[in-house]
Amino acid sequence: MAATAACAATTTVFLPRLSSHPARCSALPYLPPRLSSSSSFPIKQFSEARRPLLVQIRASSSEETSTSIDAGELFSDLKEKWDAVENKSTVVLYGGGAIVAVWLSSIIVGAVNSVPLLPKILELVGLGYTGWFVYRYLLFKSSRKELATDIDALKKKIAGTE
Repeated sequence: MAATAACAATTTVFLPRLSSHPARCSALPYLPPRLSSSSSFPIKQFSEARRPLLVQIRASSSEETSTSIDAGELFSDLKEKWDAVENKSTVVLYGGGAIVAVWLSSIIVGAVNSVPLLPKILELVGLGYTGWFVYRYLLFKSSRKELATDIDALKKKIAGTE
């Protein structure tokens, strides 16, 4: 009995994992494993592994838990806020500048990512900086307090209450 259990355990460990999208590393076509009635493991395992999981999700709404937003109310609220803005040209200029900055940064990241070793080197630099930051500001209680006071000072500076 113990020998068959050990044999079954080793066969389940070494069973190939079947996915719906097999990875092709060669020019040979994908062939499913040969299923024969003389095999020592049950065929049911392969049929269950190949069958996709079916999950049924039903959307329901109730007025108690629903947080629906009326589109007309949203647009009227945005119109009120836009009318309250004094320098509309500045807001449009900043918004356009933000869109251009995001577009330009995506181009730069794509160019840096295409250089062969640079992304991995930058990952190492980021990992090193993260380690330094944890050691410098998060590891000890006194340095955490220092970081909290620095953040509070920055908040006051941004808000203009300083």
